[in-house]
Amino acid sequence: MKLATYKDGSRDGQLVVVSRDLSTAHYATGIASKLQQVLDDWNFMAPQLQDLYETLNNGKARHAFPFDPAQCMAPLPRAYQWADGSAFINHVELVRKARNSEVPQTFYTDPLMYQGGSDDFIGPCDDVVVADEAFGIDFEAEVAVITADVPMRASPEQALDGIRLVMLANDVSLRNLIPDELAKGFGFFQSKPATAFSPVAVTLDELGDAWQGGRLHMTLQSTWNGRKVGMCEAGPEMTFHFGQLIAHICKTRNVRAGSIVGSGTVSNKDWSHGYSCIAEKRAIETIEDGKPKTAFMKFGDTIRIEVKGKDGQLVFGAIEQKIAACTA
Repeated sequence: MKLATYKDGSRDGQLVVVSRDLSTAHYATGIASKLQQVLDDWNFMAPQLQDLYETLNNGKARHAFPFDPAQCMAPLPRAYQWADGSAFINHVELVRKARNSEVPQTFYTDPLMYQGGSDDFIGPCDDVVVADEAFGIDFEAEVAVITADVPMRASPEQALDGIRLVMLANDVSLRNLIPDELAKGFGFFQSKPATAFSPVAVTLDELGDAWQGGRLHMTLQSTWNGRKVGMCEAGPEMTFHFGQLIAHICKTRNVRAGSIVGSGTVSNKDWSHGYSCIAEKRAIETIEDGKPKTAFMKFGDTIRIEVKGKDGQLVFGAIEQKIAACTA
């Protein structure tokens, strides 16, 4: 099934079930009003939502209405945890090579991960508001999952069973703030503003054989200012699958229902696939020409991130955003 959260003036919005083709939706009122409620009681509520989903797809839902992504918040508008990995080691290799730095061997066996802000996600069509262009505004096209409860010391295989929903993410980065933050030895903070997610989150059964081994084997497309810049394969080159990423968190603590885990920038060794973030494009330019040529994003720029199925239809809807100046 496919789930979304509609804006209603509250912090957590209203849960809606969305048809497979993303054409219609239906409020989940009577089953659950918020997605977190469903994640907390999945075995009881998910089958009821599935029944509504099937009724909607069959055109028999009495109170269906046209689905509008612009009315969506993030599927989970605020979460107990947002942990983003860097599961595509090719991305790490490129960035390190561009600054003549070796990749530590441990990076190939132990995932990189940071914990971001989860109290203020933004919707798929909301503006990305930034205080200053000089911060080095970058998009990052990623895949993300929403979990159930996963206990401490869970194995990667056990952690896979804790995945409830899959969605896309734009993990916005302010690249020019990163070096000083990392130099402090305490990781990202100001350089990682609010993250955006796709209009809908989908259950694993909706993905069919595209979901294999904890990876989404589909093409992630990024379009910057109307120009297609990335057609990156999200599955084959994902070094650490989502079960491994979740198990990494579980080494010392429990993961609770409603946690979101990201893949990091989707990246391919074949540069003809393009790029899922500008920093990677700049790294490639530095490797080839000795210096980067592509500038970071400006106010008024747009970014669209999407995945299409074999039928050419959007699977998660599209993240479609504009970069805007903070006026506060």
